[in-house]
Amino acid sequence: MSAKLRSLLLLLLIGVLLAGVGWLQQSLNRDRDLLGLTRAEPLENAPPVLAFTTVALGGFRGLISNALWMRASDLQEEDKFFEMAQLADWITKLEPHFVHVWLVQAWNMAYNISVKFKESAPGQFPDRWRWVKAGIELLRDQGLEYNKNETLIYRELAWFFQHKIGQNLDDASVYYKQQWANDMSKVFDKKTPNLEELIHPQTADQKERARLLRETYKMDPQFMKEVDERYGPLEWRLPEAHSIYWAAMGLKKAAENPTKVKEDDLITLRRVIYQSMQMSFQRGRLVTNPFAKSFEFGPNLDIIPKVNNAYEQAAREDAKNHDHILKAHRNFLRDAVYFLYVYNRLPDAAQWFKYLATNYPDKMLIDNNTNSIPANLTLDKYAVARVQDDISASGGRDRTEGVLEGLLVNSYRSMVLAEDAAAAGFKLLARQVWIAYQSGIPEVRMAAVGLRPFEEIDQEVRRRMLDSKTGEPPEVRALLRAKLGQPPEPSTSPSTTNVPPEKASSQ
Repeated sequence: MSAKLRSLLLLLLIGVLLAGVGWLQQSLNRDRDLLGLTRAEPLENAPPVLAFTTVALGGFRGLISNALWMRASDLQEEDKFFEMAQLADWITKLEPHFVHVWLVQAWNMAYNISVKFKESAPGQFPDRWRWVKAGIELLRDQGLEYNKNETLIYRELAWFFQHKIGQNLDDASVYYKQQWANDMSKVFDKKTPNLEELIHPQTADQKERARLLRETYKMDPQFMKEVDERYGPLEWRLPEAHSIYWAAMGLKKAAENPTKVKEDDLITLRRVIYQSMQMSFQRGRLVTNPFAKSFEFGPNLDIIPKVNNAYEQAAREDAKNHDHILKAHRNFLRDAVYFLYVYNRLPDAAQWFKYLATNYPDKMLIDNNTNSIPANLTLDKYAVARVQDDISASGGRDRTEGVLEGLLVNSYRSMVLAEDAAAAGFKLLARQVWIAYQSGIPEVRMAAVGLRPFEEIDQEVRRRMLDSKTGEPPEVRALLRAKLGQPPEPSTSPSTTNVPPEKASSQ
């Protein structure tokens, strides 16, 4: 037999064997599908070599994935981000139900890869945001498509909103929040979120925004309403609301599939909820500044009762971390009393101060002050001590700015009441808090966690108080204008009676 004929016979044999393998693999896939042993989807849009290898090896997909995963790690070390992202896409198609592949790759995008990119202009991080957003979309748009009941994916998605976007650990965190608020403003028409018009859209604009919410952001407005009623009112243009949404959705899926859930996963989801609610309490109010064309944050004092309930429920359900949760609960109550007092909601502050004293009668209200148990302090003394503690210890940016706003509000209200000494004292104290906080921030972190200029905060507080729609009562505005030497408020004319919501100064 000639060498040429032998080669032709060998090629024919190879073709027959490959055809046989393909036929056998199809038969095996049908049997495995009937028996519920596999849920893998066909590999799409892969290079021909990869597609051929996948079909030929069939059940050895896991080996292919492992090889690609090792290559992906090498690409990351070489800073070849785009090649790595494409490779990761193939890996998740090869093993779409291997949950940790989705988790690790999304984490790589949002945390490891994103920080490789620098700001394109002062305070602008579009490339970094693109990778953070890609990590979220990988979990939300693709991971959940294949794993609708996997609590780990819901937990990770909620964590990205709570930690990567919500916290101030990344130099680009303010940019992330701004970009997310901009995206959500497209859904909510640049005004205070109205879930009802998205549940039952009437106009073409409402239907388009409802479609955007469902199809692009994969969120159900009816479930958003349920979450808002249970944990809110929430500001849906801020990341904490979305963290709570996805954690609550994870709990819902877990309840529908109890045999597939670990108790520790449920505890983690509940923890995300009460921690995000705590953050919403501290800075869950979104204010539009039309002059700066940006968003600003303030505390959401209306959700204090629900945050309290969330902590107490978590303590009951998590025996292992019971004491730790109660410690966090006590710290929340101390903050709640303090913020209510600073914002001049004195009856509410008194109510929660009593609740704090009843539940933790032997615990210090001021850190490192053994004489500060509730029995030894009045509400007024506690509030003053807390301000002094903030001046010396420098609390977080959001919390500190909330204190500054409250002190300035009290200053102007005292001015209206002709208590000039008190008004001057509140403003002086506010400035001291600002100076103390700024002096404790390293220069390299100033852009990420520094406060706005004091005069800008002061001006914004005055503007909100004097706003004819959302500010103080008319008589208070008139007196404050007179005290500040401003002209009387212009009378309302017919042309200005129907100002669109998006033009309002505070939402």
